[in-house]
Amino acid sequence: MRQKIITLILWAISVSAYAQQNGTLLKSQLPKIYIDEEISLHFLSPEPIQYVDISTDNMIGDIPLESVFRVKAIRDSVSNLNGYNKSLGVVTIVGQKFIAQYDLWYAHDERQLKTQIEILPIHTSPLEVGKIPMSDQELRYFSIEAFKRKKKDKITKSSQYGISGQVNRIYTVDDYIFLDISFTNKTNLKFDLDQLRFKIEDKRIVKETNVQSIEIEPEYQLFTPQSFDKKYRNIYVFKKFTFPNSKVFTIELSETQISGRTLSLEIKYADLLAADTL
Repeated sequence: MRQKIITLILWAISVSAYAQQNGTLLKSQLPKIYIDEEISLHFLSPEPIQYVDISTDNMIGDIPLESVFRVKAIRDSVSNLNGYNKSLGVVTIVGQKFIAQYDLWYAHDERQLKTQIEILPIHTSPLEVGKIPMSDQELRYFSIEAFKRKKKDKITKSSQYGISGQVNRIYTVDDYIFLDISFTNKTNLKFDLDQLRFKIEDKRIVKETNVQSIEIEPEYQLFTPQSFDKKYRNIYVFKKFTFPNSKVFTIELSETQISGRTLSLEIKYADLLAADTL
């Protein structure tokens, strides 16, 4: 009997190892969570939730906050299960970097019911093989670290219409570029932000009319202000990019007015290569 038990344990371990090595996960391996129709269960994600799938009609759920998934059993559906301790289906939660799956069961014993479940790394699998991109939570952490450092380098600066701007510092973390940018309003008119555009453009040549440009969207920005009275500082994050010496990286600030004020800053590729690390 003891030999049979040992054999079964070894078989279970080998099946689990085979499934993990081959990128598959059996339903029997999923964490089992108990719910009912009276209590909502909240999954707390370490990063913003991108997608959720509920495999059956026995449950209903939504995403009330970007990092919270709420689910509960449907009364009419569970009444057809003929008893408790029945599987309601599988819930799949996808974040920016992970996928997590749970097997939800219908239970009657309140001691088995939870109202919150934290999505732990042990219950997740990475979405990408190789280099894993940073989540918004990680980008925010490094942006705050950059913001806390002193503005000292002044890599490039420009002034026009009483508005001055400068790139204070450039940092890199893995495959990301962090730009510390600030603007100062020396007038008594509040500056209403229209947009801040980032472009790779040809270097300005006298009398040149056709300037080719490629616009680049930041992956993340620390603050999202609509206006500023006197001073404005922010951290913008980009995926790593390169460009030849014949081009420059341009930052273009514009105002939401009929004759709105504008300001441009230019960063050389050599400035990016000299970036500090966070």
